[in-house]
Amino acid sequence: MPTDVFGVLANPVRRKLLETLREGPRSTGELAGMFELGRPAVSEHLAVLRTAGLVREEPRGRHRFYHLEPARLAEVGEWLHPFEHYWKQRLDALSDLLDEENGT
Repeated sequence: MPTDVFGVLANPVRRKLLETLREGPRSTGELAGMFELGRPAVSEHLAVLRTAGLVREEPRGRHRFYHLEPARLAEVGEWLHPFEHYWKQRLDALSDLLDEENGT
């Protein structure tokens, strides 16, 4: 059964981990040092991301490095793409209304 990517992305710690990995691979220790969580908790979040196919793990000696796997995120982007037009229209309408109220 496929993992619910939206459920995985709903967690702010996991989103922050993904944002950090945009900059390049990081070790578990480096990633854990960015949070006020224990290393085991960060490792659990990384395991969830790995199961969802959002990151991959690369063992290097005694360390594990995590890499972003953008293909799964591209699926999310494809799903969200049709909504961009909707939100653009809504924001344009709000901007027009505010311009009217401000007399510009």
